[in-house]
Amino acid sequence: MGSRASTLLRDEEIEEIKKETGFSHSQITRLYSRFTSLDKGENGTLSREDFQRIPELAINPLGDRIINAFFPEGEDQVNFRGFMRTLAHFRPIEDNEKSKDQNGPEPLNSRSNKLHFAFRLYDLDKDDKISRDELLQVLRMMVGVNISDEQLGSIADRTIQEADQDGDSAISFAEFVKAFQYL
Repeated sequence: MGSRASTLLRDEEIEEIKKETGFSHSQITRLYSRFTSLDKGENGTLSREDFQRIPELAINPLGDRIINAFFPEGEDQVNFRGFMRTLAHFRPIEDNEKSKDQNGPEPLNSRSNKLHFAFRLYDLDKDDKISRDELLQVLRMMVGVNISDEQLGSIADRTIQEADQDGDSAISFAEFVKAFQYL
C-alpha cells in the first residue's frame, strides 16, 4: 500500500505539501496511505462519515468538533491537501523550524495558528467569541455526566470572569490568547 501512495502522489505535490505543512516526505506518503484507506468512496476525498469510522475519533468527546475542523464552511468533503493542512496544526513546533523561512507564511503549526485552531473548537457559532453557552457545551462534551450542571456552570462563569477583559461576558480571540500566554 505504501508504493500505491507514492505512485498516486506526484513528487511535486509532495514537495508543495512538505513546504506548506512541514511534514517529511515519509510522513506525507504514510498519511496519504491512511487517507486512501479511509476514503471508502475511492473518490479522492473524505466525508464526515469516513472520519466517524476512526475509532479514536468515535470515542473522543470532542470527536465531532475535531471532525468539523477538517471541513471548510459549507463543505462536506475534504481532499488530501485540506486533510494535511488540518493535521499540520497538531504538529509540534521544533526549535530548528522556528527560524526556517522568515519571509514565508507563518507555519500552520505555529503557536498563533494552533491557538486559532483551538479557539475555533470552542466558538461553535463562529461569531469570533466564546460565550458562556458555548463554553458549557464544550465542557459537557468533555466531561459528560461526571460533573453536575451546577459545577460546570461555576467553571464556565469563573473562566469567563477571569478571561473576559472588555466586560462583554464572552471570550474574544485576543482574550483567549492572553489567557494562554503563560502556558
